[in-house]
Amino acid sequence: MNLLDITRRHFFADCGLGVGKIALAGLLSGASTRFVAARSTDAIVSPLAPKAGHYAGRAQAVIQLFMAGAPSQLELFDHKPKLAEMEGKPIPPEVIGGQRYAFIRPDAAVMGPRYAFSRHGQCGAELSETLPYLAKVVDDITIVKSCRTSQFNHAPAQIFMNCGFAQPGRPSIGSWVTYGLGSESDQLPAFVVMSTGNGISGGSANWSSGLLPSIYSGTRFRNAGDPILNVGSPDGADRRLANDTLRLITELNQSRLSADGDPEIATRIASYEMAHRLQTSAPELMNLGEESAETFALYGCNAEEASFARACLIARRLVERGVRFVTIYHEGWDAHSDVTGNVKSNCQKTDQGSAALVCDLKRRGLLDSTLVVWGGEFGRTPMVESNIARHTSQGRDHHPNAFTMWLAGGGVQGGLTYGATDELGFNIAENEVHVHDLQATILHCLGLDHLRLTFRSAGRDFRLTDVHGHVVKGILS
Repeated sequence: MNLLDITRRHFFADCGLGVGKIALAGLLSGASTRFVAARSTDAIVSPLAPKAGHYAGRAQAVIQLFMAGAPSQLELFDHKPKLAEMEGKPIPPEVIGGQRYAFIRPDAAVMGPRYAFSRHGQCGAELSETLPYLAKVVDDITIVKSCRTSQFNHAPAQIFMNCGFAQPGRPSIGSWVTYGLGSESDQLPAFVVMSTGNGISGGSANWSSGLLPSIYSGTRFRNAGDPILNVGSPDGADRRLANDTLRLITELNQSRLSADGDPEIATRIASYEMAHRLQTSAPELMNLGEESAETFALYGCNAEEASFARACLIARRLVERGVRFVTIYHEGWDAHSDVTGNVKSNCQKTDQGSAALVCDLKRRGLLDSTLVVWGGEFGRTPMVESNIARHTSQGRDHHPNAFTMWLAGGGVQGGLTYGATDELGFNIAENEVHVHDLQATILHCLGLDHLRLTFRSAGRDFRLTDVHGHVVKGILS
C-alpha cells in the first residue's frame, strides 16, 4: 500500500490487535474507557482521545446555538430607520440588481422594523426590545452584522452552515473538530446534538461525519427524560449479564472486523462501548437536582420540563464534563408571515437561555475556554412577504446576502459590533463574513488551521471550508 493512501480508517481496521480487542480489553478490565491494548506494551490511542491542535487555541469547546429557520436580523440586531421611512414603497431596482427570491417579487414593498431599538452596555451595542436578557451581557459578545451565505433555501443553507457544502455527505463542523482535537470526556460522546422546536430542515446531515469515519458523527440527545432511549438495561438484567452480553457482541463484531477490515465495524464496537458507559454517565448528566435555585432562575427553566433554556443548561454541564462540541437547534424562525409575532415568540423561548449560558459560563470560569456561536442559516428580506394564495401576510422572505450572528467567549472580543450593511439592510457595506470565513474562525479559536485540517477521500484532500475561507481576525481577542 502506498504510504500516501494510509488513513486512520486503515490504521484502526488493519492494526494487529484491532480496535475491537482493544475496546473489549478496556471494558473487561474495568480500566478507563480509553482504548488500551491487551498487552501493556501495546498502547493504542482512541480516535477520540484528546489531541493537540495546530497551535494553542483559546477555546477548548464550542456550544453552537443554531436558530433554524433564519431569524430576522432587521427585528433583532440590524436597526434600519430608512426602512421605516420607505415602508410601503418598492425597493429601488438598483439595490435588487436583478436578484430573484423564493416567495416574493423583486419589486415587493419595503417593510420597516417592527420593534424599537436602543443601545446597551458600555459598548453601546444596538439591540431590539425583544432581547432584554442579551442586552445584559452585550459587553461579553461580538455581534457580526455582515454575514453572507451562498444558499437561499433552508435545508441546503443549514447543511452549508454546518458542513461548508450544500449537499449531504460532507462532515459537519462538530465532526471536523472532534476529528482534529478528540474529546476530553471518556464518559460522554464527543459531539452532542439537541433540538427544540418544530423540526430541522437539513436533518441529520447537519451533524453527520460524512466522509470521515462515523465515530465522529454527532450523537442526538433528547431534551427531557433519558437522553438516549434504550441505553439503560431492562428490568432483571444485572451488570454481570450486561458485561457478558457486551463481551459476546464485541467478539462477534471483532470476528467480522478481522474478516472484512471494515473500519465502520470498529465504530460499531466503539458505539457499544460508549452505550455501556452512558448507562452511568447519562443519568448523572441529566440529574439537574444538584443545580441551585439561583441557576434555574438565571436560565428561566426547571429540572424536568423540556425547553431551550434547559438545553442550554445541559450544554454547560456537557462542556464541564469535557464534551468538545454541542449544538442546540431551535427551529421555528421561518417568518414568511407575521414576522412580528414570530420574533416575539421565539425570543421569549430563547433570549433568556442564550444570555444565561454566557453569564453562567463566565461566572464558572468557562467562558474563556468555551466559544458560543448564535445564529441561523441566512437572514430575512427588507421587503414584505404578503400572498393571499399562500396565506402569508406581513412576513419576510429568505435573504442570503446579509444577516447577523453573535459569538462569545473562547478567543473572540466582547463588546464588539463588527461589519455593517447598507441603509436598507440589503447588501453588506463593510467587512463581509462569508460562511466559510465563520467556519475558519471557529476552527482558529480552537487551535485548528482550516487549511491544514484535511481528510483524504476519493483521491483528494477535503476540508470544512472547501477552497475558500479566511479567519476573521478583526473579531479575535
